[in-house]
Formats: sequence, structure tokens, C-alpha cells
Amino acid sequence: MWRIWQLFDPRWVLAGLAVFLLVLAVVIHLILLSTDRFNWLDGPHKAKKAAVEQSIMARLPVLSPSKQS
Repeated sequence: MWRIWQLFDPRWVLAGLAVFLLVLAVVIHLILLSTDRFNWLDGPHKAKKAAVEQSIMARLPVLSPSKQS
């Protein structure tokens, strides 16, 4: 095991590992924020609000072009 550290500088390895883990954490958080279920900033209200608006729009009568004034 000690021969590995003769090939690689431990400071560069630890710095690279820290950068990799930081990038991985940011990517995971951005993926979670892009979903409706795990978005802790907007919450699930956004999806419920859209569903309510769609159900309201579905109940409205559709006017044909001949009936419009």
C-alpha cells in the first residue's frame, strides 16, 4: 500500500477526491431539485396546483367558432 503513495502525491489525491465529491453532491442535489417529489424549495404544491388548474380548465365549456360573437 505504501508504494501507491510513492506513485501519487497524497495532497493531489485528496484535493482531487474533495473536488470529485463536491461535484457529485451538487449534481445529486440538482437532480433532486428538478423532480416534483423531492424538490424541497418549491415543494409538491407546484404539481398539485397544476393538476387543479387542469381539472378546472377541463370543466369549462368549449365554445365553437360559430357561437362566438
